[in-house]
Amino acid sequence: MGKYIGIDIGGTKCAVIVGEYENAQINILSRTAFATQVNEDPSSVIEKFAQIISEESDFEAIGISCGGPLDSRSGVIICPPNLPRWINVPIVEILSSRFNVPVFLQNDANACALAEWKLGAGKGTNSMIFLTFGTGFGAGLILDGRLYTGVSDMAGEVGHIRLTEDGPKGYGKNGSAEGYCSGGGIRNLAKLCGLDKTAKELAADAKNGDEKAKEIYATSGKYLGRTLAILMDILNPECIVIGSIFARSEDLLRPSMEEEIRKEALSFTSECCEIKPARLGDEIGDYAALITAVYGAEG
Repeated sequence: MGKYIGIDIGGTKCAVIVGEYENAQINILSRTAFATQVNEDPSSVIEKFAQIISEESDFEAIGISCGGPLDSRSGVIICPPNLPRWINVPIVEILSSRFNVPVFLQNDANACALAEWKLGAGKGTNSMIFLTFGTGFGAGLILDGRLYTGVSDMAGEVGHIRLTEDGPKGYGKNGSAEGYCSGGGIRNLAKLCGLDKTAKELAADAKNGDEKAKEIYATSGKYLGRTLAILMDILNPECIVIGSIFARSEDLLRPSMEEEIRKEALSFTSECCEIKPARLGDEIGDYAALITAVYGAEG
């Protein structure tokens, strides 16, 4: 049994999580969270992390999950858009020298992919894609039993794929995958229909029989299916795990998603790929930070 520390850095909250890992399972021992102050100097935030961590002993490694852009190899947070003061912060060097243990940094989508692969819906697979489908739409790629991050840590930015010339805007592009398959994208689809409602509100309406809300979710599901078909044909994974909105509203998205996959994907790739909702729920950020430490320490 090994003891690990996880740090989850987000635009609205940060958390330090302590957990034990044994037999491919994590037992969370404690969690300390505090609100993110976007204008706070990164050094003072890191000092808060350090003070919390200093109360622990005999831990093997620290894992950090943070939004990108970042450089996981050098351990530097480069410039996350939701953390405007975190510019070229060498967080791995700071914490490793402070605690004299290995420290590992991952993009949050990659960290969540590791969590669902090691602990959740993708457990037991060798090649898996994790899709966020929340505020944004990004991917973490597990290929041939390893996390694949790309040359500049930008692998998996599937939300930037343009699916149509015109359409709801996401990730700086009209008609992008994120424009159709994210909370903001679903809201923008609703606005095109004359409605100003969140994805959560629309899901509730659809489940209560509202036909317009059902149609909006069916449109999102269609373009989700088109995106999945592209990923299947290029990467040929065993499974695709989808979080957040898909996990909560699978029944509204899956029919049109599957119909589009049948139209667009090669049967040899789609028939061997299972599409699953994420299993780790609201705690995925905690598990993601901890599994980043475990995965890094295991090499």
